[in-house]
Amino acid sequence: MPANVEIKARVQDLALLISRVEQLSGSPGSLLLQTDTFFRVPHGRLKVRDFRDGHGQLVFYDRPNSTGPKLSRFTISPTDDPGGLVAALSQALGEQGVVKKERHLYVVGQTHVHVDRVEGLGGFVELEVVLEEQQSPQEGEAVAWQLMSQLGIEEKDLVGGAYLDLLLAGGEPPL
Repeated sequence: MPANVEIKARVQDLALLISRVEQLSGSPGSLLLQTDTFFRVPHGRLKVRDFRDGHGQLVFYDRPNSTGPKLSRFTISPTDDPGGLVAALSQALGEQGVVKKERHLYVVGQTHVHVDRVEGLGGFVELEVVLEEQQSPQEGEAVAWQLMSQLGIEEKDLVGGAYLDLLLAGGEPPL
């Protein structure tokens, strides 16, 4: 199962962060519109990501809800019928909730940087350090900490869990 090391943090100044990440990536990035529908499962998280263009992905992932860099294992399967998949999984498993976001995607070295505007929550950044085959989670964590420093992401801004958790908790981290 593929793995990466991730962090998520609140962002007060999206324009400043975008300027920093564009400089580091050497790219204006790409804009993605995403609607993620989460389903009730016994462990991990299962969602259908709808790109709002007729394409999507079924995504399963499992990671701790801690705030610092953490290992995430995932499986992704593309679909040309995200709406049909949502309908079937909703009937079979029950929906847990929906997250809508505008995502700017950048690549800095081996890290995918997502600058997100999440409906109902505001601005966030996610770092996903894509682990190479022989790379340890600790090495991925070191990459995450270094990039956090370069982008001005502070520990106090780190968030555990998923956007869905924040939405279900009214926008604040669950206690």
